[in-house]
Amino acid sequence: MKNLIFVKLGGSLITDKSKPYTARLDVIKRLCKEIHEAREEKNFALLVGHGGGGFPHISAEKYQTHKGVINERSWEGFAKVQDDAAKLNRIIVSALIEAGENAVSIQPSASCIAKNGRIIEWYTRPIEIMLSEGIIPVPYGDVCLDKKKGCCIISTEEIFRFLAKKLKPERIIMAGKVDGVLDQKGNVVKKITKRNFKIIKKSLFSSDGLADVTGGMLHKVEKSLETGVKIEIINGLKPNLLKMALIGKRNLGTIIN
Repeated sequence: MKNLIFVKLGGSLITDKSKPYTARLDVIKRLCKEIHEAREEKNFALLVGHGGGGFPHISAEKYQTHKGVINERSWEGFAKVQDDAAKLNRIIVSALIEAGENAVSIQPSASCIAKNGRIIEWYTRPIEIMLSEGIIPVPYGDVCLDKKKGCCIISTEEIFRFLAKKLKPERIIMAGKVDGVLDQKGNVVKKITKRNFKIIKKSLFSSDGLADVTGGMLHKVEKSLETGVKIEIINGLKPNLLKMALIGKRNLGTIIN
């Protein structure tokens, strides 16, 4: 789709992962304001996805939901993880509406089917119509029915991998709480390609060192390379950086293509 951008708001950025169920409301409101300001300044279609951070990761780790249906409490975990993920999604959608955007929640657990953790079925026509009407669809990291494991967890990166093939965004911006992909020395890796990824892979560094059932930074980079779309990972804690990225500023973090 022409002039379509995907944005991911990282779970570590929009929640305090060290404090269960704690959203960073000031950060969320500022980011949504920047999104609205960018859309006022430049015409583009937008899909905003977000991670779960300190909301669903707590239940997901407790019930080991990422492993699938492994015991009699797995479906209980499925329901609780979905509920936790949806609570954060409502906060994000409400903040976008408050900022002046027409945003609508997209619940992956009610619309996707996966096989071994990868989405294989998703009727995307409603999302396409929303985008054409200027509405911002807001999917999120969620649980999913899985043909092989019973259930699984799908990250925002997995959602973007699937949707990028269907919707063909021009670029993807991923906002986290660090300046990009970091190596073991804490330095920003400026550019990652399929050619240099094998070398860089060994030195990728977690941005917070906390549990992440969706796979952490390595997973993010691997899924990003699969989309075939140019991606930039930026620091969403820096005011106006997301806005600058949306209106077309480049080299603000790590570029993946």
